Amino acid sequence: MTSTGAVARNWAGNVTFGAARLHRPETVDELRRVVAEGRRIRVLGSGHSFNLIADTDGDLVRVDALPRVFEVDEAASTVTVSAGMLYGEVAAALHARGRALGNMASLPHISVYGSVATGTHGSGDRQPGLADAVTAVRLIGPGGEPVELSRERDPERFGGAVVNLGALGVVTEVTLRTEPAFEVAQWVQEDVPLDTVVERFDEVFGVARSVSVFTDWAGTTGTVVLKRRTDGPGGGAHPGADWMGGRPADKPWHPVPGMPAEHCTVQNGVPGPWHERLPHFRAEFTPSRGDELQSEIFVPRTEAVEAIARLRELGERMAPVLLISEIRTVAADAQWLSPTGGRDSVAFHFTWRKDPDAVVPVIAEMEQRLLPLDARVHWGKVSGLTPAAIGVRYERLPDFRRLVADHDPDGVFRNTYLDDLLAED
Repeated sequence: MTSTGAVARNWAGNVTFGAARLHRPETVDELRRVVAEGRRIRVLGSGHSFNLIADTDGDLVRVDALPRVFEVDEAASTVTVSAGMLYGEVAAALHARGRALGNMASLPHISVYGSVATGTHGSGDRQPGLADAVTAVRLIGPGGEPVELSRERDPERFGGAVVNLGALGVVTEVTLRTEPAFEVAQWVQEDVPLDTVVERFDEVFGVARSVSVFTDWAGTTGTVVLKRRTDGPGGGAHPGADWMGGRPADKPWHPVPGMPAEHCTVQNGVPGPWHERLPHFRAEFTPSRGDELQSEIFVPRTEAVEAIARLRELGERMAPVLLISEIRTVAADAQWLSPTGGRDSVAFHFTWRKDPDAVVPVIAEMEQRLLPLDARVHWGKVSGLTPAAIGVRYERLPDFRRLVADHDPDGVFRNTYLDDLLAED
């Protein structure tokens, strides 16, 4: 299906795409024709990016109407899925087969390939981002030709093929590594002093499979969310009522003050399937068209304490426009353009009021404070940096530039964002 002159917007509504045509093909052959006839093509996933990375003045393509693929390979411990499927859909179907993904993002309503292509992640000292689970991708390249890249057959190129920002083609299928299903219990510990988080950082973030610290940076405390495997250390139990000087929440809790907690996954230590606890939000809850903006910045784990100190200095500056901020740890991966590529990292996520004129200068000031710590920003979030300024933070950008030139020499899958990112010095 093609809509000429159709207007599409992102999830937050802060970006209106400039595409001349919006395509939603229902077969792979139809998609191949769209690509073969297109001049400049970009792919729109679930629209959960907050910048112009998916924008184009040519053809915008969605792949969520393609035939559904869900194929479990028991021998290889993998699952191959349609790129346009949402993580919540994949997770539920996978759990029904007794399998699990090693990690999930906070929101299960995001498309599989849109997420991994921009370096989206979950949380955990030993849990890499979502792209680390990808073992193969199938895509439609320039001229409408099918291409397959795999970790096993293309080891020299695969590091650039997953977090690829949509620059290699239209991905149709993704193969993901899986593990046996497991249960998780989630706990919320309120009023934990930020000084304690700093002083006992490794202990705080090592207490569970997934740990998040939420704070507004203007106060002196944070709320810590612990997600513990019931078959792991501690058996899913709470680490203690006075753990880290805080107190257990006495009712369901939502990260954003004033928002209804029934939208969140079950807390208070009630065990449940991995896919119903690792995300912060329920898959059955359809998120509103977000009245918010998001940014995220990553620093090497070795710089965590200094980054927290610098952010606390900006607390009063951020307070008028910040809804909530989240601190998570993410293990290193091998993706060339992953924000956590090559290094264990600490991710600082910010949910801002939907007021770009007021928010972007604050984000830019925050980034300038953290960039000297070898910080990187999320490809799909709001930033005060140009794409080129983001890209120079990546040692493997020259390799990625060559990979893109090899796969798409005519720049069919590029846009203004990628032109700036990939421009030669």
